[in-house]
Amino acid sequence: MAQIGRIFSGIQPSGAVHLGNYLGAIRHWVQLQEKCSSVLYSIVDLHSLTMPQAPMLLSANIRSMTTCLLACGVDPRKSIIFQQSQVPYHTELAWLLGCITPMGWLNRMTQWKAKGATDNRDVVCLGLFAYPVLMAADILLYRSSHVPVGDDQLQHLELARDLARSFNSSCGSTVFPEPKPLLSEVTRVMSLRNPLQKMSKSDNQEMSRINLSDTPDEIRKKIRKAVTDSQSQITYDPDGRPGVSNLVCIYAALTSMTHDEVCAKFEGRETVHFKEELSEVIIDKLEPIRQQTLRLEGDPGYIDQVLKSGAQQTTQLAESTMREVKSKLGIAL
Repeated sequence: MAQIGRIFSGIQPSGAVHLGNYLGAIRHWVQLQEKCSSVLYSIVDLHSLTMPQAPMLLSANIRSMTTCLLACGVDPRKSIIFQQSQVPYHTELAWLLGCITPMGWLNRMTQWKAKGATDNRDVVCLGLFAYPVLMAADILLYRSSHVPVGDDQLQHLELARDLARSFNSSCGSTVFPEPKPLLSEVTRVMSLRNPLQKMSKSDNQEMSRINLSDTPDEIRKKIRKAVTDSQSQITYDPDGRPGVSNLVCIYAALTSMTHDEVCAKFEGRETVHFKEELSEVIIDKLEPIRQQTLRLEGDPGYIDQVLKSGAQQTTQLAESTMREVKSKLGIAL
């Protein structure tokens, strides 16, 4: 990845982290810090404010998410971990970019159509409509060259590219590089209770997900009760057998096996035996993370220091960008 200049990605501090979060994003983050010399990971707390938040809970969630990233292997010696709101240039650049963003671009955002556009316009907040501009500012502020994204975020990254192109064209020079997506084979983990829906921390059914904080006994219980079907053989057929296919997908992702290899390994064996082995595979991967989380939770001063150091480092990078931006706009002193 020698051609990559800087990687940026963000994650909302929205409570307990589950297996889907780990396999879908965090594990990839850990791998990327070994391949690129400039990696920034942000706890994007400002984005979480598009929905009502309890202040004390949000504060705790920011620290718990930081703790989780560290426990999973994100290394502050190799990556910068920081809290978005502690670098005020994010919102300043978002305003400047907002002034060149056509309303039509935001109206076309798929997630806006799915969430805000269908709700009562009298209660939907501006933040929900405009947050893709803040997301673009998050990326462009550090002149990021690449952003790890899933398919559902490609439209937002394209907005960042459009805004970079628009700003550069208006000032006649390349202030912002156009960030490129870093696409990887993302494991889409589905609910253990309803395998037609993604595993989600907002699901009211605790049995629907494997949290990274779950004990071995809790993991065994959840996998044992995971929805499958009346057939006993292990096959991978997401359309016809979504429940067992979801479990095969998890097993494959955690063991670096293909779906076919997993099915071949368990050929002729009962679903109950497959679930028992899957439980142990998950425990082998997550129990060290849980134990490291407990150790880090015993040292809150270290967590605060990681965030403070990250804010200091990213502020220096952001200041350089904003000096040039303001100069091009004619608002620099």
